[in-house]
Amino acid sequence: MVYPMTAKDAKPPMRPAPTGFSQAPKAPKKPGEANAWLKGLVTLIIVLIIVGGGIYLIASYTGVAGGLGAAGKFKENWQAIFLTNGQVYFGKVTKITSDFVLLRDIYYLQVVNQQNTIGQPSDVQTQPEQRLTLIKLGNEIHGPRDEMMINRDHVVLMEDLKSSSRVVEAINDYLKKQSN
Repeated sequence: MVYPMTAKDAKPPMRPAPTGFSQAPKAPKKPGEANAWLKGLVTLIIVLIIVGGGIYLIASYTGVAGGLGAAGKFKENWQAIFLTNGQVYFGKVTKITSDFVLLRDIYYLQVVNQQNTIGQPSDVQTQPEQRLTLIKLGNEIHGPRDEMMINRDHVVLMEDLKSSSRVVEAINDYLKKQSN
């Protein structure tokens, strides 16, 4: 049975009273979602540290970074450069690239045979003696410039020399004689 509705019985639908901005209830967060951005940031920092360290090591040991390579630490001291053919050059490293080492103020060792006399004048014996002599590059017959670009593939070892080494003392003596 249907009962007729009168205007007196009709009520408008109920709406909540407006109270400014109402906030809807927040959806529950998934576990770990709150720290996802923090984990991403930490991962990014770790990757940047690893990449930066790799670039630094490559630049330090190969000199690939141009002026940032190993040449910076050599400029004030005398160095010895040992090559694969057994030759040793002494000088000042002024530049290191991935292909070459630039050396200036160059000296090298040369074996000089000298005859020593032993005994009395009636019974003279000569005995050969080998001595190492430090030679300044540039005094050879072909007159090279005092600069050398050494292929890095032929460099076995580069090392700084102490100011008290016999080679550095001999170089300093040579330079004093040249300035007089």
